[in-house]
Amino acid sequence: MCRLFGMSAAPHRVHATFWLIDAEDSLAQQSRRMPDGTGLGTFTDDDTPLVEKQPIAAYEDRQFALEAKERMSRTFVAHVRYATTGGTVPANTHPFEQNGRLFAHNGVIEDLPLLEAELGDYRRLVHGDTDSERYFALITRHTDEHDGDVGAGITSAVGWMADHLRILSLNFVLVSAQELWAFRYPDTHDLLVLPRQAGGPGGSRHLEHASAAGTVRARSGDLSSTPAVVVATERMDEDPGWESLASGELLHVGPNHEVSRTMIAEHEPRHRLTLADLTGRARAAQAPSAP
Repeated sequence: MCRLFGMSAAPHRVHATFWLIDAEDSLAQQSRRMPDGTGLGTFTDDDTPLVEKQPIAAYEDRQFALEAKERMSRTFVAHVRYATTGGTVPANTHPFEQNGRLFAHNGVIEDLPLLEAELGDYRRLVHGDTDSERYFALITRHTDEHDGDVGAGITSAVGWMADHLRILSLNFVLVSAQELWAFRYPDTHDLLVLPRQAGGPGGSRHLEHASAAGTVRARSGDLSSTPAVVVATERMDEDPGWESLASGELLHVGPNHEVSRTMIAEHEPRHRLTLADLTGRARAAQAPSAP
């Protein structure tokens, strides 16, 4: 199962260090399959998107994922990919960038010819083979149709997909330079949120988060004195504030740390997939036991 990690410290720019595979002997590398790609998305001091990603096809590529990456940004998105559609090439590696926003997804979407037809001219934004990038392009199209309102664009795009496509999971993290959105739908895979007070539960602790699967470790000394909101596919520390998003719930963190949670998809997908419906590579990648 792909790993998602998102964080917003807006309005503050904070330093954070990421390791996208925690260690050479991590559980990710001991598992039945290696990750197929890793990526980190941040924004420079002039709010330009910075995407650093690498498919994992050789030892040298694994070294990219092991190296510490210290970046400064208001928002962050990290992704460890276990491929279901598309080969291990940069164009298929998350996060994706469109219109100054970054996006990473965990799940499976089928009926891609139908989705491509719905994209219309927005098919030009798609450069790879993945369902995820096409999903993002549909959100971008609907956002534009709602005068740049990302939340409305997400709601409209998800509603169309839930009615027309075969779906295993639409979980994602989407960030702009100052805002974060995260969505869980349906309840196939978990997606958790931690509204972290400055200094954590004790009030003076820096952020030190590590995936139990050995993928994605994040550290930020600045968060000893700055609040943040973190999103992840699993609990990353012992903070009691972690909570699962409900199926159909959209999280939004605004540019001044405003946090809202809105139910935007209350009904089941019309054509819901289960793990039993998947075969081969897709089934192995989406199995909960795969780190």
